[in-house]
Amino acid sequence: MRSAAVVRPARPQDVDPIIDLCLAARAESLLGSQLCTDDPERLRHQVGALAVEPGAVALVGELDGQVQGLVLARVVGPSLFTDEVSVAIEAVYVGESARRRGIGHALLAGVAEAAEQVGATEVYAVPLPGARGVLRFLSRLGFAPAAAHRVVSTEALQRRLSGEAGPRARGIDDLVARRRAARAGRAESQSRGLASISMQVSRAVATRRPRGSSTTTS
Repeated sequence: MRSAAVVRPARPQDVDPIIDLCLAARAESLLGSQLCTDDPERLRHQVGALAVEPGAVALVGELDGQVQGLVLARVVGPSLFTDEVSVAIEAVYVGESARRRGIGHALLAGVAEAAEQVGATEVYAVPLPGARGVLRFLSRLGFAPAAAHRVVSTEALQRRLSGEAGPRARGIDDLVARRRAARAGRAESQSRGLASISMQVSRAVATRRPRGSSTTTS
C-alpha cells in the first residue's frame, strides 16, 4: 500500500535534498539556466535567503520519510500600492520518481492554507515558459496567466546602470536598436505604398468616368 504524501515546513536539515531537487528541476527544464544556478554552494545561499525572508513559505513534501517535493513562496502586501495580501509561489517541483502520488496537490494545499491564514486574496505562481507539465498542473488548479520574475546579480545590474555593460551587451543593445529601426522603416514604406496605391486607384476611377457625368443630382 502506497504511503500518503506528508507536507511540512522546511527545516535546516532539508537544505541538501532541496538543492538536489532544484538541480534536478534545472536539468529537466529546457530553460534550466533561468530556473536556478548549477553551483550547489551558490544555490545553498539562495535557497537559504528565500527561506528566511519576511513572509517566506517554504514547504517540503515527503514520501516514506524522504523529501521528494518542494514549494517556495512568500507573502506579499499590504503595501503602499494595495491593501490586499497575496501569496507568490516562486518555485514548485516534485521529483520525477515521486510524481502522480499527490505530492504536488499536497504542497499547493499547504500554500492555500498559508494564504488563508494570512488573509491572502490571491495566489500567484511564476512557472517558466515552456514548463508544460507545471503549466498544465497549475491550469487544472485554476491558475490564470501571470507575469514572470527575472533575476540579475547586483554587480551586473550596477554595471548596466552605470553604462559599463561591456562589448557583448552593447552589441545586443545595438542589434535590438537596428531591428527596431528596420521595423519602423518597413512600416513607413508600407504606409507610403498604400498611399501611392490609393492615389493610383483614384486617378484610374477619374479617367474612366464618361464625359459630362456628374455625381450631383438635381
